[in-house]
Parts: sequence; structure tokens; C-alpha cells
Amino acid sequence: MDQYTVLGIETSCDETAASVVRWHQGRGEILANCVFSQIDTHAPYGGVVPELAARQHLPLITDMITSALTQAEVPAPALDAVAATAGPGLVGGVMIGLTTGKAFAAALGKPIIPVNHLEAHALTARLSADIRFPYLLLLVSGGHCQLMVVEALGQYRLLGQTLDDAVGEAFDKTAKYLGLSYPGGPEIEARAARGDAKRFQLPRPLAGQPHANFSFSGLKTAMQQAADQSAPLTDSDINDLCASMQAAILDCLIDRTALAAAIFAADYGQNAKSLVVAGGVAANQVLRQAMQELCAAHQLALHVAPAALCTDNAAMIAWTGCEYLAADRLPDQILALAMAARPRWPLAEL
Repeated sequence: MDQYTVLGIETSCDETAASVVRWHQGRGEILANCVFSQIDTHAPYGGVVPELAARQHLPLITDMITSALTQAEVPAPALDAVAATAGPGLVGGVMIGLTTGKAFAAALGKPIIPVNHLEAHALTARLSADIRFPYLLLLVSGGHCQLMVVEALGQYRLLGQTLDDAVGEAFDKTAKYLGLSYPGGPEIEARAARGDAKRFQLPRPLAGQPHANFSFSGLKTAMQQAADQSAPLTDSDINDLCASMQAAILDCLIDRTALAAAIFAADYGQNAKSLVVAGGVAANQVLRQAMQELCAAHQLALHVAPAALCTDNAAMIAWTGCEYLAADRLPDQILALAMAARPRWPLAEL
């Protein structure tokens, strides 16, 4: 077949999402992409509360699937498969989406494709652009921070990862400490634009080290100490702290990604052509500009998914299902139906 239509389901964190994506001769088309965000529920806590997230997925998931199919104008029997996030993520939410996907696929007599959430982020840019394997990937989100080479579908070589906090988590915790709204990333980016990034001398953990790992917990502590020393904080102080924190985080990302780009070029030669930045933090415009400059220096093409596909969504789940269908690599259905939700699922274990 040269065309596949897949329903995707995503419930790994605090978004309840369903999407219908069509694969046609190697190109993707999003027919519907429905996302319900729980930001208002978790904002009072300054972060996602797992039990509350799982409770909200349950009454929403069926309506989201119905809305996606209606918007796509695709009757359920016309689907070729159902893809659902199976991990990693908050296990309560993952269980709801995966179980729903299994039941829906079984009722239709269609294949179920359990999807690794990290792999979906890794492949998202291929939905909207013609990107050939291999490519270098910087995955930066609320729960993940990794550098890897996407060698082929299902083949991922990890170059480095965070040893503690993820980037999005560091932004959220910084915002919470400074009394800013949740989610922290957009708020800090807006505040940083009005602040002095050189006022507070924050560290750049692991910069210059001969590996591509990250660390942000010490940086977060240094920010808190700087804030305490300047208390009580004025609006200008908060802007300067946000600018200094954002600059330090971006410097770390640039330093580690530059090292990974050198490794990528040395190991893959003329095939090392692209850098993909994915995950929710990829929506940061200052990061995008910095990565554009890095790519120019390393002769790489930069690809960043559209903003709506950077944060968690079901289109990336459906697209991953399309990729596996097109490659004729459907999972064994007995194993797929028996698969449990996985709170941890490294790409090395695909």
C-alpha cells in the first residue's frame, strides 16, 4: 500500500490527545489533532500532579477520539491501525491511553501499535519535512533531555542525557521558586527578554567536558541562592534572574550539542547533514536562534517541528505508527495486546 491512515492516542503526562494522520508515499498529512491540556488543573501546584492527571484522562479520552475522527472525516473502520503511547511517562495516564487504544483496535479488528513516546518525538520532524536518516537529535522537554543519533527507524544511538533534571523541569522549578505561573518555560522566556542575562553569574554545569551529558540541578540551586541573596525581589530582579537562568541553560545546551555535532560528523561523515530539535522546550525562540547559529558553524541543516508538534500531542504518535506500517514492521499483535504501560522505556530497549 502507498497510503495508511492511523489514529494516535497520547496520555503520557497532562495532555489528553487524539489525532488522525495519513501517510502517503512518504509524506504525512495531519487530518485532525485534538489536544486537551490540563494546565489549569496543575497550575496551582506549579507542576504536574500524577494522580490528578490520570483522573482527568479517563473521562476525556473517548470524546477526544470521537472528535479526532469527526474532524478528520474518517470513519473508524477506515483506519489502518491504532497507535498509542505505551511509555515512558506517568504510568496512570499511560495505562488509560494504552488500554483505550487496545480496546478500540480490538473492536475494529485493526492492529494496535504501542509507541515509545521518545521515539515519537524523535520522528516528529519527519512528519513535516523530508529528513533522511541518520540525523542528530536534541530532545528537550519537561521530562527528557537527550542527545542521540537517529540512525534508522527503531535504531537510536544515545550520545548524552541529563544526569538529574530535564530542561523543562528546571524551567518549571525556577518559575515556581520565583512565584511565576506554570508552565515555567514560556513565562521565563518572556521575562528574560526584559532582563539582564549578565547580572547573575550562574554556573554552566559540565561545559567543556569530554562527554555529551547534561546536569541542571546544581544550576537550579545556584539560581535559588542568587534569588535569596537579592530578596526581597523586585520585578526587575525577577527579570534578571530569568534572563541569567535562561542564558545559562542555553549555554549548556549549545556546548553539549556542539560536542555531539562533532561526534556525529566524525562518525557519519558526509551522511551527517541534519540536526533536529524536538520536545516542548524546542518552542523557545532564543534556543532556536542559538541552534541555527550552531548548525551554520557545523554545516548542518536545522529542523524544528512546528510549535504545535513540539509539546506532547497525538499526531506524533500516529505518525510513528505510520512509519512502522510503511516499513512493514507491525509488532506481533499477541505481544502488543499484552504489553503493559511502562513508566521507563529507554530507546535502547525498543
